Amino acid sequence: MTVEVKDAPAAKRYEARVDGEAEVAGYAAYLRTTELIAFLHTEVAPEYEGRGVGSALARAALDEARAADLRVLATCPFFAAWIARHPEYEDLLYQSRSKVSD
Repeated sequence: MTVEVKDAPAAKRYEARVDGEAEVAGYAAYLRTTELIAFLHTEVAPEYEGRGVGSALARAALDEARAADLRVLATCPFFAAWIARHPEYEDLLYQSRSKVSD
C-alpha cells in the first residue's frame, strides 16, 4: 500500500490518498501563518485505520513544516501523541516565549 500526502492549501489541510485513488483516505486540518502551523484535527476513513495513513500524514506535514522553517502547534491529539512517540520532531513544537513573573 502506497500513501501519497499532498498539501491542499485551499482546503487548509493535508490529504492522504492510497495507491493513486481519487478518494481521500485521511486528512490533517490546519491553520497556517508565516511563522506557525497549527494542526487542528486529523481524520482517517474507517477502512484505512491502522494502516499507516495517519502516520504518513503527520510525517509529511511535519517534514514540510521543517522545510518551511515553521513552528508547530499540535492542538490535534493525534499530532501531539505522534510527536511524543517521535522525538526527532519535538524541536518543531511552538514554545511560548512569555514568562509569568512571580
